[in-house]
Amino acid sequence: MRHNKKFNHLSRTASHRKAMLSNMAVSLIKHKRITTTLAKAKALKKFVEPLITKSKQDTTSARRLVFRYLQDKYAVTELFQEISVKVGDRPGGYTRIIKTGFRPSDGADMCFIELVDYDENMAKTPKKATRRSRRGSGKKAAEAPAAEAVKEEVAVAETTATEEATEQAPVAEETTQVSEAAAEEATEQ
Repeated sequence: MRHNKKFNHLSRTASHRKAMLSNMAVSLIKHKRITTTLAKAKALKKFVEPLITKSKQDTTSARRLVFRYLQDKYAVTELFQEISVKVGDRPGGYTRIIKTGFRPSDGADMCFIELVDYDENMAKTPKKATRRSRRGSGKKAAEAPAAEAVKEEVAVAETTATEEATEQAPVAEETTQVSEAAAEEATEQ
């Protein structure tokens, strides 16, 4: 029976699991976001959040304790200098898990795990929301620029036609007068 055995063993031995979580924590600290399976992300969250909390107090003892878990001095330096400063006022919840779907090969649940304060997409200021109607927006939006262009062409054609008509109007009157005179001469003969 497995009473009171609460953490996920991830089908690995203790040493393999420890090494895997340490490497994933270093990758998360360096890259701020990693893609992994949902089970590993949940295990990593329980592994790395106490380390981030410990990094808030920058003492030699805290650095040694975190180094014992991570075994990477560059990750420890980044954790204590950059990340701890950014999450200093946050009372916990330093990571976020975002599900991305299933892996094609074996159908495993995949997700992102990321540090909350380093997500550029969520940190941007939201744009001002504009109200848009849904009725006929697709066709009308596509036709509107075309319709405006056609209207402009028609307006240009009409103005040129009226200008030509005004220029040709005196000529037309003269031709009608000449044709009437010719008709009168023909009737007289």
